[in-house]
Amino acid sequence: MTRPESAFNEPLGRGLYIVATPIGNLGDITMRAVDVLRRCDAIACEDTRVTGKLLAHLGIDTRMLRYDDHASEDQRDRLLERASNEAIALVSDAGTPLISDPGYRLVSEARAAGIPVTTIPGVSAAIAGLTISGLPTDRFVFAGFLPVKDKAKGDMLSELAGIAGTLIFYETGPRLTRSLEMIASLWPKRQVAVARELTKLHEECRSGSASELSDYYTAHPPKGEIVLLVGPPVEEDARHDPDALLREALADLSPSKAAAKVAKSTGIDRQTLYARAVELKS
Repeated sequence: MTRPESAFNEPLGRGLYIVATPIGNLGDITMRAVDVLRRCDAIACEDTRVTGKLLAHLGIDTRMLRYDDHASEDQRDRLLERASNEAIALVSDAGTPLISDPGYRLVSEARAAGIPVTTIPGVSAAIAGLTISGLPTDRFVFAGFLPVKDKAKGDMLSELAGIAGTLIFYETGPRLTRSLEMIASLWPKRQVAVARELTKLHEECRSGSASELSDYYTAHPPKGEIVLLVGPPVEEDARHDPDALLREALADLSPSKAAAKVAKSTGIDRQTLYARAVELKS
């Protein structure tokens, strides 16, 4: 049900408004988001320069306040105090706030304090990537950014190995090929998709095995923001599950030798496997 036109000229009620913004194409902003950004008392954003460009494009001059991952408790408290009496919009640099972006603690504490929290939905790179990937959409898990270090990355992938759904990660261009190599060593038969520059001029989505995509992006280093998607498990995955392989090897070998054996068969970093073997042994 739409509101009458006169409602657009009325002040917004107090509270925190979670406003999704475009991830590339500025035409993806919703009418409701524009309305809230124009009528709110202030906009909390990660980078005033980035949000300032969007507001200039929309012809909006609402005051901006800096709020990012490095915000102190005092900054959060001041923002909550304002939201208890004013209309405060929260935006990220792009997409839906809180989805691998700042805002979780702010929203949690606002709700605990009885401050109204309203969502103004819109674009999310994770969902946009899923819709064009060609991978199953009936069940999926969004796991945010993959860790930088190999051990932590391997641990996360192993933890998610058995999920019967599409896995969605955010990744950066410089780290993409290493992540694809690790996925290839764990799940060589799974379908993988790489969606990048979504909604922008050079949008692309490539799919295939992790090995095929690793070879392509090694030859064509990617730029821009990336959504990395991995299809559900296939029957062959069990033969490449590092934990299963380590447990089998540990029946007869020390953690060091078990790690060496599994590293040789999977290509996974030996030190990462050794640390996991010690955990399993204990």
